[in-house]
Amino acid sequence: MCGIVGIYLKNEDLYPELGGFLAAMLVEMSDRGPDSAGIALYRDPVPDSSCKLTLHAAGEYDWDALRTEMASRLKSDVKLDVLASHAVVIASAQVASVQDWLRTQHPELRIMSAGSAIEIYKEKGPPREFVRQFRLHELNGSHALGHTRMATESAVTTEHSHPFSTGMDLCLVHNGSLSNHNRLRRTLRDEGVDIQTDNDSEVAAGYLMWRLREGDSLEDALNRALKDLDGFYTFAIGTKDGFAVLRDPIACKPAVMAETDEWVAMSSEFRAIAQLPGAANATIWEPAPATVYTWGH
Repeated sequence: MCGIVGIYLKNEDLYPELGGFLAAMLVEMSDRGPDSAGIALYRDPVPDSSCKLTLHAAGEYDWDALRTEMASRLKSDVKLDVLASHAVVIASAQVASVQDWLRTQHPELRIMSAGSAIEIYKEKGPPREFVRQFRLHELNGSHALGHTRMATESAVTTEHSHPFSTGMDLCLVHNGSLSNHNRLRRTLRDEGVDIQTDNDSEVAAGYLMWRLREGDSLEDALNRALKDLDGFYTFAIGTKDGFAVLRDPIACKPAVMAETDEWVAMSSEFRAIAQLPGAANATIWEPAPATVYTWGH
């Protein structure tokens, strides 16, 4: 049992409030996931000539030294902002070259996300502590996903926490369990998809990245997932332009959605959405089984 939240802001005037909205929603899902919490936040896209990566370090880390080394080795302008155990790096370079350099020269760091707009933060511990530690109320953006985890199939670690990102500006959070993830993990690795944990949710994220890489649209990839992913699940998927929601054909995992002129939101339970301004007058519905819902720019 885990908790999922997602919000997409239609009104740009609300972008400065995104972190506060997300924090309130995430805390409401504490009972569903006391082991860890995480978010994927979309904001401040960088130019095509640059890339943005979120890095995680276990324990104390000399981020200033990393920034200096990156600027020298990559011969690139590098900006680095630290937030708790994570750092967001913006470099005037191609994302693949930055990722390759980090994996080779700094294997002690974990790349949480890469792209032009996405930032992923996740950590062990209860959601309320996560909100405080990562100062969610201070963060802005256009849309975001969040997850609170009750670990059932893999270890309680930062690495096993959600969201998972395996493609550029793509992420996934998941409530449920897949039954064919071990076989599918082997297939995806043969296709060159980098999967680093034994968490079934990372397999689902990797599957979507693979299908997008093969030319599917997001909607096509999600419809194909209904055939290729066995199990029960509610997925929330983030992209640079918006987010999507999909439940399996049985739809035994809870989900609710709501929409106003100002925002669209989803959660495992309505009490999270009820924290948003205007929720009392929102259009509210339960997403149908095996149906893809998408919102975006």
